[in-house]
Amino acid sequence: MAGKPKPMSQIKQLLQLHQQGKGIKFIARSLAISKNTVKAYLARTAALPESIPLLLALEDPVLEARYHAGNPAYKDERFEFLKSHFDYYTQQLKLVGVNRRLLWQEYRQQRPQGYSYTQFCFHLSQHLLARKPSMVLQHQPAEKLFIDFAGKKLCYTDAATGEVIDCHVFAACLPYSDYSFAMAVRSQSISDFLYALGCCLHELGGVPQVLVPDNLKAAVTKASRYEPDINRSMEDFANHYRTTVVPARARKPKDKALVENQVKLLYTRVYARLRNRQFFDLPSLNQAIAEKVKEHNQTRMQQKPWSREERFLSTEKHLLSPLPRQTFELKHYRELKVAQNNHVYLSEDKHYYSVPYSHIGTRVKLIYTRSLVRVYSKGEQIAVHARSCQPSGYSTSKEHLCSHHRHYLERSPEYYLEKAGKKSAVLCQFIELLFGQKRYPEQVYRTCDGLLRLQSKAAPEDFDRACRLAIECQSYSYRFVRNVLENKMASHAGEPKQDTPLPVHQNIRGRDYYAQTTIHF
Repeated sequence: MAGKPKPMSQIKQLLQLHQQGKGIKFIARSLAISKNTVKAYLARTAALPESIPLLLALEDPVLEARYHAGNPAYKDERFEFLKSHFDYYTQQLKLVGVNRRLLWQEYRQQRPQGYSYTQFCFHLSQHLLARKPSMVLQHQPAEKLFIDFAGKKLCYTDAATGEVIDCHVFAACLPYSDYSFAMAVRSQSISDFLYALGCCLHELGGVPQVLVPDNLKAAVTKASRYEPDINRSMEDFANHYRTTVVPARARKPKDKALVENQVKLLYTRVYARLRNRQFFDLPSLNQAIAEKVKEHNQTRMQQKPWSREERFLSTEKHLLSPLPRQTFELKHYRELKVAQNNHVYLSEDKHYYSVPYSHIGTRVKLIYTRSLVRVYSKGEQIAVHARSCQPSGYSTSKEHLCSHHRHYLERSPEYYLEKAGKKSAVLCQFIELLFGQKRYPEQVYRTCDGLLRLQSKAAPEDFDRACRLAIECQSYSYRFVRNVLENKMASHAGEPKQDTPLPVHQNIRGRDYYAQTTIHF
């Protein structure tokens, strides 16, 4: 029985013929086996404690264990010694520079008659495999989405410069149906990662309950076996889509074995089939990837009567949570101090954004996206601006300024005419004539401010008379009106003049005096 063991069904036939009293030659001829094999099995049967009827009643695996107890190598003294050192060898393999050949050399120094290097490695590998068995995970439909980046890159050629630009390939799959998604992005940065993940969810047409990313920096800031720190942008993304992030354990690819397998399939069904094609921009590359991934999802799976797409559409897609109406925008966070000019400086844009002047000197929180900048103080939103990338520019809202600054910015001919019209028609006429002069606008604005100040202090009738006098004299200045009011000339302006007679005296020369040619004293 040193050769290959015979099937137990054939051994049972042998035992039945022997029980019927048939000879060795007859049994060997009937079962097409050698006589020595028949003798060996009959000798082994005689050594067993069970009788032939009891042996015939046993199931084939149990009966096989009676005749073939196992490999005697595991009962060897050499194996017992090696087995006692397995834990030591396992710990030593974790150290830097320690490999199996070094351990085998140390083993042979202790046991010169021990196993060869091949047998030593075989038994050690068996022990390491037995220590870490694999578990079969049962996945529920629409429960998880496994996420990863492929190790190898795709590329396209810039049509303008001829530069070959490498791209990272984002890969994801639903473990229940094994439905896959892939697209190329320029990098593994937070913005590119979340953009690809958003495209994946919109391609699926819904949101799973859990997102299972790898421990890349765009998703996990600090890896931990029990409580990993999720990137804040990733948390914002999950909150926007109303899902949860549960990263895979660090250095445990078996946690997301299906997406690891999808990456291998992408190498064959996408990378290899696009190897002879040249692309000149990222959209055309992604379009080709999408076509090959669609063919991959529609390919009938081995040992299963369906394709990935069929199983996804029939049992999983309708269970996904609905997508939000608004698309996700990546949020960035800053905490800044309000400057004396009631603006905050966003260094990323090199731009200034205004906040209400009452917050000058305090620290505020900024949350800015691709399109908006929001400013918060003590849990309340105090300002919102459209994001601008103009270097050294200012985005200022007039409502955020104090009254003096607001007045300064609102100055214009229309502003002063409207304000003067509410106070006096004569003042409005005077200011209108004032703007008709060819003077620098800043000078005119200051003159208008002075006139409005005089109007608020002077009596309305006197001020109107002073303005009329200035119009009559065509002297359109603040100083003229002020002098008229200070000298109280406005109260007599417009009154008719009365002729008063001269006093009687003797010092009258008369007409003859001026008509003479020679003066006589």
